[in-house]
Amino acid sequence: MARVTFEELLDAGVHFGHLKRKWNPSMAPYIFMERNGIHVIDLYKTIAKIDEAANALKQIAKSGKKVLFVATKKQAQDIVESKVKPTGMPYMVYRWPGGMLTNFATIRKAVKKMSSIDKLMNNPDMYNNVSKRERLQIQRERSKLEIQFGSIADLNRLPAALFIIDINKEHIAVKEARKLNIPTFAMVDTNTDPNLVDFPIPANDDASKSISIIVELMAKAIEEGLMERKSEKDEKIKRDKEAKKKEQEAKAKQAEEAKAAEAKAAEAKEEKTEEPVKEEKAEAPENKEKKTVSKKK
Repeated sequence: MARVTFEELLDAGVHFGHLKRKWNPSMAPYIFMERNGIHVIDLYKTIAKIDEAANALKQIAKSGKKVLFVATKKQAQDIVESKVKPTGMPYMVYRWPGGMLTNFATIRKAVKKMSSIDKLMNNPDMYNNVSKRERLQIQRERSKLEIQFGSIADLNRLPAALFIIDINKEHIAVKEARKLNIPTFAMVDTNTDPNLVDFPIPANDDASKSISIIVELMAKAIEEGLMERKSEKDEKIKRDKEAKKKEQEAKAKQAEEAKAAEAKAAEAKEEKTEEPVKEEKAEAPENKEKKTVSKKK
């Protein structure tokens, strides 16, 4: 079953492309028609590509990997932040720092610097010893780093995939991802080249409604993957507990059987020791009879 209907995409204006003169010939397979000098995207193909991309993102999230969302367009910033933040995935909505992927170690240093400033600010004894001017400088630096790298503070390693809105604007991100062989998912409009990304979704990447519906679908797919991962973990823990319980029961049973065997062996030993005593007692009357016979003689 499709994740979204044709009518929902139509209402969101996902089908609107760019002017005919701005089109990219590589988008020809995804264009349905031209109307009033504007290309119209084939929404049936969009639905198919949405399902394909959503399933792939779900599997990535299920495996415990991170997907970095990139959307520095004004109309996409708030949408991506509000939809992606609840999933716990990193996102870049203000400016793509050059070398974000290819020079990731340096970016991590900036993030670590932000965390060290946080430690300083949370320590009142050290922070109060700093002059007022230096405190202002630290606060400004902290706010600047928060804007640039606050959303990727938890990204300790390279992301497993990128989801990009408008690959023409985010061409540096696309190049870096391609260089490092990182899978890319993107909304591609009629003025872009879909061959540059691994999972293109033909859609209007300018309208806020269009961006919202696509990003929401991807976020839901990621949440599904995370939920499945959690349920699998819970099931594994449950299975491990049951296996441990069975193992303990088996050990207890073995211990009981060993005790029973020991008790049985002890009983058998006692019986063996009792038998010679009985034989001695049985021999005693015979000795008496022999003594009486000897006296008579």
